[in-house]
Amino acid sequence: MPPSLDGTWWWPIAAAATVIHCSAMAAWIPVRRFRLVYPAVVVGCGAAVVAMADLALYAFTLIGLTVGLLPTRARLTRWSHEINRGVTRERYDWPPSHLVFCVVCVVGAALAAMASTR
Repeated sequence: MPPSLDGTWWWPIAAAATVIHCSAMAAWIPVRRFRLVYPAVVVGCGAAVVAMADLALYAFTLIGLTVGLLPTRARLTRWSHEINRGVTRERYDWPPSHLVFCVVCVVGAALAAMASTR
């Protein structure tokens, strides 16, 4: 995004990022309760981020989180189906490479947001 992007354009970009992220998470975690609560949590946290920082940071980090969770989507789906069947685990092991990829994507997206708004 060019730094000269008008501030009014960040609102539709942030709305699109929210819809994309919530849709992806709803597809990856097919639990009814999650589908109802998660968008409200994302919008609530987004409002706090917008109040403290900026709209670009919210939009970019949501997209970074969505991309960062791509390698883990099959595990999320499998674990949510297990939870629906009543199976509980002691631990849900995340592969370290998936966790590192997610962190790198979110931090990279946050840095891109800062660079795009300066």
